[in-house]
Amino acid sequence: MPKAAISTNFTAAVDRRRNLWKTEAAAGHDVPRGFHPFAASPLTSDKGPALRPVTDRRMALARRAIQEIRGPALARRILPGLPLTLGITLVYVAVIVLLPLGALIFKAASLGPADYWTIVSSDRAVASYRVTMLCAAAATAFNLVFGMALAWVIVRYRFPGRRIVDALVDLPFALPTAVAGIALTTLFANNGWFGGALSTLGLKVAYTPLGIIVAMAFTSLPFIVRTVQPVLEELDGALEEAAQTLGASDGEIFRKVLLPQLFPALLAGLSLSFARSLGEFGAIIFIAGNQPYETEITALLAFIRLEEYDYPASAAIASVMLMAAFLMLAITNILQTRALRYTVKG
Repeated sequence: MPKAAISTNFTAAVDRRRNLWKTEAAAGHDVPRGFHPFAASPLTSDKGPALRPVTDRRMALARRAIQEIRGPALARRILPGLPLTLGITLVYVAVIVLLPLGALIFKAASLGPADYWTIVSSDRAVASYRVTMLCAAAATAFNLVFGMALAWVIVRYRFPGRRIVDALVDLPFALPTAVAGIALTTLFANNGWFGGALSTLGLKVAYTPLGIIVAMAFTSLPFIVRTVQPVLEELDGALEEAAQTLGASDGEIFRKVLLPQLFPALLAGLSLSFARSLGEFGAIIFIAGNQPYETEITALLAFIRLEEYDYPASAAIASVMLMAAFLMLAITNILQTRALRYTVKG
């Protein structure tokens, strides 16, 4: 680590400790006097007055000062050299991410342009695109509203069982998608717990596009909550209080104070939720009914072609969804960049 960087880190850390100790002293706590972060013994000083007995609190402050100064240098020592670390990382990404995607594209490219277009533009394929896209968009919109509300409740309110609710948000991550599909079918089938009551009202969920939306919303809800929740926790409440003091209504505070700060996180959550819904398979096949042109999603159509040993056709259909996911992520990254610039300027 360069000496200039060490000196800068040391000065910054000492300044932070000094400010923290002033705050502690103002609050009536004992703080070390004449303490040097690298002193061999904090009890006495040859050049200064004797210090007070060291308490656990003061030793904790000393450890934090040393960690802030030496932390980056220690982290660099723990990891191997840059070439080795970079090489391992690139190989891992290539094997886990790029290699499967490359194999998919290579298999789809084995078709000629005319054959490829015939497969991806067939009536059945186009119908599956429409069902998948519309249901994924509806599920994402549903999660935007209720995921935002759930994150707000978890962060802003304290109530019995709050930790349980917070833990249940991650349940769709831990639950196998097939189990989720069976559970949703049990609930919303015509003879299910909720399905029977809903059918009397003329509302059918299972084996309809509505069932697909429910399955997609269930599996992708955590993405919205977990991307918005940390930002809500870090928001400065003084801004809301200042806006309220100036006479802003609750709606104006949300639109003009909170939403600009939440917008990048919301975009990230929306893109992840939408991409997860596009690729959902296990939970949907149980509740959708898989009727061509009505409830058949693109992932299922690709799987059917795979079962028919038509590997190029399966790869071609899957490549369409891959391009849709890449396009969605690219648009989201552009919007996030612009939103971050707006937030910083504001």
